[in-house]
Amino acid sequence: MKRIKRTEAYEVSLDIKDDHFIDPPKLAQRNAVINRALKEFCADLNALHEQTKNFVPGETSANDFVGFAEREQAQLSDQEIMEDWQIPLMEAMAKAITNRGGDILEIGFGRGVSADIIQKYPIESHTIIECNTSVIEEYFNPWKAAYPDKEIRLVEGLWQDTIDELGSFDGIFFHTYPLNEDEYMEYVHASITFAEHFFCYASEHLKPGGAFTYFSNEIQSVGREHQHLLLKHFSSFNVSVLPLDLPENVKDTWWADSIVVIKATK
Repeated sequence: MKRIKRTEAYEVSLDIKDDHFIDPPKLAQRNAVINRALKEFCADLNALHEQTKNFVPGETSANDFVGFAEREQAQLSDQEIMEDWQIPLMEAMAKAITNRGGDILEIGFGRGVSADIIQKYPIESHTIIECNTSVIEEYFNPWKAAYPDKEIRLVEGLWQDTIDELGSFDGIFFHTYPLNEDEYMEYVHASITFAEHFFCYASEHLKPGGAFTYFSNEIQSVGREHQHLLLKHFSSFNVSVLPLDLPENVKDTWWADSIVVIKATK
């Protein structure tokens, strides 16, 4: 079975060689499913064409991560930890997982921007996992001293090594970054979103009805692959589009003038 979609800008050819691939009871059903998939792919191409018109050039590319140093214990500047353009995103993400208060888990402390925002909400406890010793000493310890009456717990180490020791939470905020080249290639370059490998852990550690959010890597909608992954681990999700004011020389691997904020609910 072969399908071709042509426009003035591109041609897409789909050649299905296995007669039993996508094989419902009726041929009409097979045709409908395959035609829909091809139509959706072309719609994605057209959307990307429009979205990329507004990209900023930035200062990095995927090739710049080849051979970059281990970041687990690296001493990083404020902007290397998190650039200021992300602050509105932190506000939107924090709001998404604190609407019912309760116990909040934050993966990655960074500069403490998101932790400050989370503390503005009437939560009961705030658990933070952070692996970088210099971040803990320079940022977390002074930050915690400003909240002497709040229930704040630091879990020092990688989340992969510590999360199984923790209980359940009403909200989970995941905003960390690849620590080395291997993580970048596996979890950024080869994944729909960096948080993908954390989805199962988020689901396991959420209370029923609890919410999870993360840096989505989506510009104006959520792709079907991303949707499938979310619904594999969560009962539902909702999205909102956040406009961004990016500098031309953004150092992060994000170039679009908007991003989707996702709230996944267990």
